[in-house]
Amino acid sequence: MIFDDRACRLGEGPLWHPLRKELFWFDINACKIHTKAKSWSFKLSVSAAGWINRSTLLVASEVGLHLFEIGTGSLSDPITLIEADQPETRSNDGRADPWGGFWIGTMGKGAEFGAGAIYRHFKGETRKLVADVSISNAICFTPDHQYAHYTDTLTKQVMRVPLDPLNGWPQGAAEVWLDLNDVGLNPDGAVVDASGTFWVALWGASCVNGYAPDGSLVASHPIDARHVSCPAFGGDDLSDLYVTSATQDIRGELANNGKTFCLPQIAKGQQEHQVML
Repeated sequence: MIFDDRACRLGEGPLWHPLRKELFWFDINACKIHTKAKSWSFKLSVSAAGWINRSTLLVASEVGLHLFEIGTGSLSDPITLIEADQPETRSNDGRADPWGGFWIGTMGKGAEFGAGAIYRHFKGETRKLVADVSISNAICFTPDHQYAHYTDTLTKQVMRVPLDPLNGWPQGAAEVWLDLNDVGLNPDGAVVDASGTFWVALWGASCVNGYAPDGSLVASHPIDARHVSCPAFGGDDLSDLYVTSATQDIRGELANNGKTFCLPQIAKGQQEHQVML
């Protein structure tokens, strides 16, 4: 079902705020944050967020991380700069981890090969975790707090990296957890539910797939938009799956391209983690 019929050029970063019981999402190319009731426009492209408290989000932009005050609509100067000296790149997918750190990926504005990276900001420190990324996506965390997932969409491979149980920094080498090359699917945004099932939006394929912890396909849900971009669990019991999409690079196909969708009662999601600055 359609949750919101405003067509985003590049819908991304849905975030269910657990205190406000409200969905936030982004139109990266239009430099906007949306809720069902309101939209905010900025001079910078914005793409992902984590919640700090009831009234404040941490928002990623093309130059860094900012504090966004929901009540006033104000976006602070960056609390940390990320690739601010590289005008050819912007932020893309991001999510808070179980320790309160915030992971954010970057990419070239024209998806230039290897132009982006993946970073983590935690307790005032920002580190580059993965270099030479073309299209950063699928940043999410297993419910046992043992692993982070991410992808470079161009590779069609979802990676898994073990995390330090004390502070959440990656420890050990990343490995390929899910390889979609044989089926020709492009992993975009993703989220892991409370049972450990990995839900991924498949760019260009009009669906969201669910994969068990062993990587086996356990569900596939069609979406009435070609470019499905990112899922997030929300609703009163965290069992509804919200999904963003995009009109980018599409002409005259499905009428609902770019809209935001809701798939009710799909699975039990994890509550989004609070960012700890």
